[in-house]
Amino acid sequence: MVDVAGKAVTERVAVAEGYVRMEAATLRLIEEGAAPKGDVLAAARIAGIMAAKKTHELIPLCHPLNLSKVSVEFSILSDKHSVRVEAMAKASGRTGVEMEALTAVSVGCLTLYDMLKAKDKGMQIEGIRLLSKSGGKSGDYRASPSGKTGEP
Repeated sequence: MVDVAGKAVTERVAVAEGYVRMEAATLRLIEEGAAPKGDVLAAARIAGIMAAKKTHELIPLCHPLNLSKVSVEFSILSDKHSVRVEAMAKASGRTGVEMEALTAVSVGCLTLYDMLKAKDKGMQIEGIRLLSKSGGKSGDYRASPSGKTGEP
């Protein structure tokens, strides 16, 4: 692990997103609350939050963090037959919370897949990326709207 003892304690916030693309009929199950396994969004929200708290156990060399907030939100994109998952992680510490936000999104997406796979095995998890981060020595970061890396 990287030694962060000399870094200043600052408020760190990171936001990440990802998408689960599915058949229109599968998306309707979510919208109508009719999925066989129950409330898929509630389950995915809790799974994402729990995953963020365990990031250091899942990703080698990540520091354990005392998270002060984690949120996982969903947007139904009917025209794209997708669910957008957005996670925010926040902590005051010496290292960033990007991995926690990305882990929350990833596990949220995986949970949606798991809860709906009996109806749609062809779902695709796409576009997992960091949208923004603030705090720390490296300053703020905001992803380009196009999603292409290397752009300011």
